[in-house]
Amino acid sequence: MNQIDFALRGEFITLDALLKATGLAGSGGAAKAMVAEGRVQVDGREELRKTCKIRAGQVVAVAGTRVRVAAGPVATDAQNL
Repeated sequence: MNQIDFALRGEFITLDALLKATGLAGSGGAAKAMVAEGRVQVDGREELRKTCKIRAGQVVAVAGTRVRVAAGPVATDAQNL
């Protein structure tokens, strides 16, 4: 099984957006269809909510690929100077 590590830029990403961002779906419509057809699992369970919020620490599996979602870098006030 292939694995992709995905770093969040914010608090969460919607499931359909994650599938599109990782290249597992060619478009937003294709991503929504994959979810609706029951081809996507989140943390080992089938997920049918297209815009389910995916947060750091969760694992999404589809078509022989696992996407491990991690927190991205956190900006501090010193970095914004």
